[in-house]
Amino acid sequence: MKKDTLEHRMMQESNRLKVPDSKLLSGSLAGKYPVILDGGKTTIFISDPSKEAETRKNYENRQSNRFMVFSKKQKV
Repeated sequence: MKKDTLEHRMMQESNRLKVPDSKLLSGSLAGKYPVILDGGKTTIFISDPSKEAETRKNYENRQSNRFMVFSKKQKV
């Protein structure tokens, strides 16, 4: 353990080699496909373009359910 010093541990070059590529790409849009919803107000990025219709349907269901909860006023 010749290079086991604090300076060597803190160097980004040595840490970068240990981090998997999937972790380094988190937040990256590489390989993602945009799904534009609400007339351009909302954009969702998905990894599988064949699930675009399913994503749109799920989003519409969530939006309608969310507004239904707020529209019901409970009388006390």
